Amino acid sequence: MTLKELEIGKSAVIRTVGGQGALRQHFLDMGMIPGAEVTVVKLAPMGDPMELQVHGYELTLRLAEADQIEIAPIDQRTRNHAGMERLQATEHPGLGEEGKYHSKKDENPLPEGTLLTYALVGNQNCGKTTLFNQLTGSNQHVGNFPGVTVDRKDGIIKEHADTDITDLPGIYSMSPYSSEEIVSRNFVLEERPRALINIVDATNIERNLYLTMQLLEMDIPMVVALNMMDEVTGNQGAVDVNGMEALLGVPVIPISAARNEGVDELVRHALHIAKYQEKPLRQDFCDKNDHDGAVHRCIHAVIHLIEDHAEYAEIPVRFAATKAIEGDPLILEKLALDQNETEMLEHIVQQMEAERGLDRSAAIADMRFDFIERLCEQTVVKPKESRERIRSERIDRVLTGKYTAIPCFVGIMVLVFYLTFNVIGAWLQKILQMGIDAVSDMVDTGLTALQVNEAIHSLIIDGIFTGVGSVLSFLPIIVTLFFFLSLMEDSGYIARVAFVMDKLLRKIGLSGRSIVPMLIGFGCTVPAVMATRTLTSERDRKMTILLTPFMSCTAKLPIYSFFVSVFFPGHGALIMAGLYLFGIVMGILVAFLYRSTLFQGEPVPFVMELPNYRLPGAKNVAQLLWEKAKDFLQKAFSVILIATIVVWFLQSFNLRLNMVEDSADSILAVVSSLLVPLFAPLGLGDWRICTALLSGFMAKESVVSTLGILFGGSIGSVLSPVSAVSLLIFSLLYTPCVAAVASIKRELGGKWAVGVVLWQCAVAWIAAFLVRLVCMGVLV
Repeated sequence: MTLKELEIGKSAVIRTVGGQGALRQHFLDMGMIPGAEVTVVKLAPMGDPMELQVHGYELTLRLAEADQIEIAPIDQRTRNHAGMERLQATEHPGLGEEGKYHSKKDENPLPEGTLLTYALVGNQNCGKTTLFNQLTGSNQHVGNFPGVTVDRKDGIIKEHADTDITDLPGIYSMSPYSSEEIVSRNFVLEERPRALINIVDATNIERNLYLTMQLLEMDIPMVVALNMMDEVTGNQGAVDVNGMEALLGVPVIPISAARNEGVDELVRHALHIAKYQEKPLRQDFCDKNDHDGAVHRCIHAVIHLIEDHAEYAEIPVRFAATKAIEGDPLILEKLALDQNETEMLEHIVQQMEAERGLDRSAAIADMRFDFIERLCEQTVVKPKESRERIRSERIDRVLTGKYTAIPCFVGIMVLVFYLTFNVIGAWLQKILQMGIDAVSDMVDTGLTALQVNEAIHSLIIDGIFTGVGSVLSFLPIIVTLFFFLSLMEDSGYIARVAFVMDKLLRKIGLSGRSIVPMLIGFGCTVPAVMATRTLTSERDRKMTILLTPFMSCTAKLPIYSFFVSVFFPGHGALIMAGLYLFGIVMGILVAFLYRSTLFQGEPVPFVMELPNYRLPGAKNVAQLLWEKAKDFLQKAFSVILIATIVVWFLQSFNLRLNMVEDSADSILAVVSSLLVPLFAPLGLGDWRICTALLSGFMAKESVVSTLGILFGGSIGSVLSPVSAVSLLIFSLLYTPCVAAVASIKRELGGKWAVGVVLWQCAVAWIAAFLVRLVCMGVLV
């Protein structure tokens, strides 16, 4: 029997875990190990994926992956993961000065003025971002890790200028499964920070301590921050901090990052262990008595075998040994074992598998979880069912209910878009536009009074202020949209959306996590592209970015409204709905094409936690909005400015580089005339229409204004209704604006950005041509 066949509410014990490679290792790292007991909590509204409980926390798993896990049903769970019944009050130790973590005999602190570098490491949804913001305040900046598009946030700990802390991506283990895990592991191994700050969710301690055990093997000074202790104590739970420190061999500090409690003590400990380079006192967590010490003997034999190679490769030997046993290809490559050593390693591991009765990866994972369970039994008073959990279950009955999940999701997104594009965002955009217009008028008046050269005058007013100003006015929309997105993300709702929509999106080769960026694309492509950074799979992220231009953004609404009012009065709702539906259908068809060509293979497995619903922190949301606004202004602004100047130049000068009064005599008109034969089959063989479409590359709204200037209100007598439909289809699908292209370039690189421009234009031309043929056939 497999886990896929287990009914809701029933429990079972895992017998074997199928799959292979990094995917199987990910299952094991998430706790799906032989001998673990699981309970199916519920299925998603569409029947797939499933939510289950293992090791005291909730995971989601697709049925296809669950079908690879063999189980044996049980009447009730025997391992209830109970901890201590009560805890005696003990005083928390000091900073190590008493000699517990630092020997005074061999004291050798780092020289004064040495930069103390830290890596902040933890699971997803553990409060890591909140802690980072508390530690650094506004002393932080966002960049990229080399070679990947994974965000890297660095900052200086407040009031400690000689520190530098890097917020690593949220990960579940140090196995090379996702790009985030590879980035985090390489950072710790190659950058060698002076110390690690490992943040652990105290309400989900067993899940989080798995990563802690792997970090201890890194042999780097480390302090554990037990976060959300206010929730633990509020639900009558407790942690024996002294006992946990003794078992882990590193300082353990109870904190509440959201309330800024215990953070000062955490900073003092972090500074101390980094300055005095106090490495973990314990790294050996394998029990000599567990199954006659099979895993223990294996690990220590491998340590002796690879010790010189690990030292040469500058990899901590204990970490290298466990990864070599698991068969980690990246670590084995760095160790560069010769053939005899490789054969010896395989022989040692096979002997352990025979004695332990488990394969290598499962045996190592089981060793870690077994130690974690024993540690929790000795040091943790399990809280009663938390108020947060009870609240989350009640909310989930509605937001992930079989018949209510999708209507609630649609309703929430409609409300978000309405508030963004019609109320809050639109109001802020109007204010900003008024400010830009006022400044533009002031500068225009000043330049006129100073009798500045006509070309310079036109460049500043018609080029920079008009072009950049029109794009800059999108900033309130982007900030407002990300405000609501951050509320959904930090509250835990985005994880539920992915859970609900996964089956639907998997049919086109994506996972449920892609739904939110694609929906944002109906508002604006720029924030939609930026929102793909929440996707863990590079394949899914690229594919989602390439599909967002097919979602009709609100900037195209003026085009639709203009042509509907001129050619199809009284049919606006029908035409608009048809255009949006056509864009979605084209996106689906192209997704199938992508899936069979550029992005072959299946979407990444859907193994993730469903965290409790929590109220987002105001400081976190404000920090995110500032980062997004700054990112938009810094990255896209430079490209937009250059593009604006280029378009202004082409619109304002002729081939002899003389300024023109009529844009019909400009270089842009000449270029547009070259495009006329290309657009003639679409019924759009007029240079003025080509010019308007070219101006739409700057901002889609400018298409209507350009048509108004060039046609002077006579477009209805120039185009037929069929040609108008063809133009609407082309406008729907052709290249996104320069701000969106700049965002794509930022995420994927210049080649992908150019490819998107050319590909969208080709798709738009083909679609418009086919629609024109169909319309002409119907009319005939």
